[in-house]
Amino acid sequence: MTIRVLIVDDSATMRALLGELLRREPDIHVIGAAADAAEARVLIREHNPDVVTLDIEMPGMSGLEFLDKLMRLRPTPVIIVSGMTREGADTTVRALELGAVDCYAKPDGRIGSLLTADSGRLAELIRGAAKVQVRERATIVDARPSLIPAPAPSPHSERPAMIAIGASTGGVEALHLVLQGFPADCPPTVIVQHINGQFAEAVARRLDQQCTPKVTIAEPDLPLKRGHIYLAPGNERHLQVRGSAA
Repeated sequence: MTIRVLIVDDSATMRALLGELLRREPDIHVIGAAADAAEARVLIREHNPDVVTLDIEMPGMSGLEFLDKLMRLRPTPVIIVSGMTREGADTTVRALELGAVDCYAKPDGRIGSLLTADSGRLAELIRGAAKVQVRERATIVDARPSLIPAPAPSPHSERPAMIAIGASTGGVEALHLVLQGFPADCPPTVIVQHINGQFAEAVARRLDQQCTPKVTIAEPDLPLKRGHIYLAPGNERHLQVRGSAA
């Protein structure tokens, strides 16, 4: 199956470089390139791409504004293309909350080095994104409390010693929804999230701001404590826990 991709970036150089990278892949077809949100809307209506790569910083409507509208009106797998400044990383995490499924880091040095440094990374992300079933973002219909009381806890129930969570591509939005309900004294919680390694710390910072428990990046030999959530370092697909949780 050929994956049809739309590139959205205000830099003509970046559009050309991303297009060159993707044209090397026999299963990926670039259906067009847009310099701003207005052009992107037209191309999306005309071609209905399978995946969109989206720059955050664009003239007129920003990438975040465009993403928010796209997820509400025409849910499509989106990969955010962003610089690796702290501000850029934090904005990318906000985009993941809005429904983007993955992120791709622009090179720190000469932009032309992307052609040799990429090593198929962007194509790999696009193939993963194309498999994600993106749904329309939920909207609050009725904010009133439920009239059905919550069931009473069983007198024999026990709190788990530890909680482990695994999230694949596109899971950041769901993580935010789940973790916001965790109490301050939650059991030690470990998370493995499919995320570009360069953005993992920004994800942890954002979760820490929004959640009651403390959220940090997991480190070797770090004791697990109640009220703490540990996110695997970027590009790590496994976390090993030894002994018992505190």
